Amino acid sequence: MKKHNLAFPVLADIDNEIADHFGLTFSLPEDLKRVYSGFGIDLVRFNGNEQWQLPLSGHFIADASGVIRNVDVHPDYTKRPDPPELVELLRSLN
Repeated sequence: MKKHNLAFPVLADIDNEIADHFGLTFSLPEDLKRVYSGFGIDLVRFNGNEQWQLPLSGHFIADASGVIRNVDVHPDYTKRPDPPELVELLRSLN
């Protein structure tokens, strides 16, 4: 928030606690742990825990009163909404 002078709160989900509460995490199986490690991806170090867990890719957009107005979660992290669609959605919340 400080780096980009954001005027809105940003959620930092340490240990994926919130994502896990909503069923939005998955644990990597042993074979995938070896693949990640082979690429030098150290989730234990990165996440700061031994869980080998990742959150699903997604976004949640809430209005000024805190009501969630849009949710997009997909197990394939490459499936993302087009930025113009999100901008239009954000504009419609004003």
